[in-house]
Amino acid sequence: MKYVPDATADRQFESDNTVDRVGVDGLLSELDEYAVEQALQLKEKAGDDTEVTALCIGPEKAVDAVRKALQMGADKGILVSDEAIAGSDYLGTSLVLAEAIKKIGVPDLVMCGMASTDASGSVVPAMLAERLDLPQVTFASVIETQGDQVRIKRDGDTATEVIGATMPLVMSVTDQTGEARYPSFKGIMAAKKKPLETWSLSDLGVDAELVGLNASWSAVEETAARPPRTAGEIVTDEDGSGATALTEFLASKKFI
Repeated sequence: MKYVPDATADRQFESDNTVDRVGVDGLLSELDEYAVEQALQLKEKAGDDTEVTALCIGPEKAVDAVRKALQMGADKGILVSDEAIAGSDYLGTSLVLAEAIKKIGVPDLVMCGMASTDASGSVVPAMLAERLDLPQVTFASVIETQGDQVRIKRDGDTATEVIGATMPLVMSVTDQTGEARYPSFKGIMAAKKKPLETWSLSDLGVDAELVGLNASWSAVEETAARPPRTAGEIVTDEDGSGATALTEFLASKKFI
């Protein structure tokens, strides 16, 4: 799961042009809530001996995202938090996630959202599959399981594909899989007793030089504040010239 800045809050950048994830309000990425929901549904189908672990990378505040997953019904949570991770690109992020999954013990299913709501890269699931040497089925809109067999439907622009695979595997799900459940009062209270650990890079045996902004293959060179909104232009039609004025305005903005 990913802890992302709240889209309704004022987003800011650090001095190194990375997104400020500490000084702004954040939350569990909405698209990752669908992944949590599908993991919980698979657990309910499989039985009580199945366990769902919520894994997140982020600052200390990202523990709130893990707690929400626990409140929804996940059995335990893990936050990987280390200042050296800040500014990591997809390669660095997938490395840390993969090593954390290996430390947990590679599960039958690694469930991911289709993308994060802040970066929308959609590449981390594929990178995880490569690092974990597992098959992948991505962008699932419908999931069917029977034992260790998985079948998904993937909706494209022109067709729908049906893809089958055998666990263990990595899967990403879309926002078409069904609405995520809201944490109930019972779930909120139960979450307080569930195990929640915080790991650092040293706990995972990951060299700090392999992650972070200095190891990133891309960097933002410059950011600028959004210009203030200007007053709109009102087109009147008192003398019948409104249509012409409107057409000229649209043409000047290259809308027509």
